[in-house]
Amino acid sequence: MALTDEGARAADGILAHPRSARSMRSHDAAIAATRELLAEGGLPAVTVDAIADRSGVSKATLYKHWPSKTAVAAEAFGTQMAEAVPLPDTGTARGDFTEQIVRVSAFYASPAGAVFAQLLAACVGDPEAAPYFRRFFLARRREAIRTLWARALRRGEVDPTVDVETAIDVLFGPLVFRRLSGHQPLTEAGAAAVAHAALDGLLGGASVPSPGRPAGEGGRLGE
Repeated sequence: MALTDEGARAADGILAHPRSARSMRSHDAAIAATRELLAEGGLPAVTVDAIADRSGVSKATLYKHWPSKTAVAAEAFGTQMAEAVPLPDTGTARGDFTEQIVRVSAFYASPAGAVFAQLLAACVGDPEAAPYFRRFFLARRREAIRTLWARALRRGEVDPTVDVETAIDVLFGPLVFRRLSGHQPLTEAGAAAVAHAALDGLLGGASVPSPGRPAGEGGRLGE
């Protein structure tokens, strides 16, 4: 059930929140209540009535902040979980990406991963909620991986002709597919196998570092 859209939308589809101190308190209370509901029962536990009852925020106020209950859940989950998987620093691109894939796989296999799958599926049928999922969860997670990619570029360990967004999809897309389809378990060994297969292609074109010659931000070592 869609909430009434009473505010302006940004270009990415996010409903502008009222900015008064009272409105921000209501916003924060609704987010906190939604996080509790997600932890207790996943996305099915998040209803407009439940958020209002738990937070003390009226439905009318909720209508001013979000276009749907799924949008509230996406923001609440995203702002809590976007940085739940810390970035590794093993000293090599292969080590960093392999460790990150293993960590992300473990996240998807956890109860939080189940909520992720519920939200992702719900956002497919709720185009008004999808921008909240992209901004508050996916954008932050992908920005973290861009940090690893930039580090690897400086070391000359990855092929600079590969677009970073493509690399992210190649590395982490299989985990999302496994989370949603269940055709393969989300295990450490399985994650390591995905990393090995993907990195053989992504790292295969990079030159071997030369002593005393650091790589440029966008090129291979030695060029």
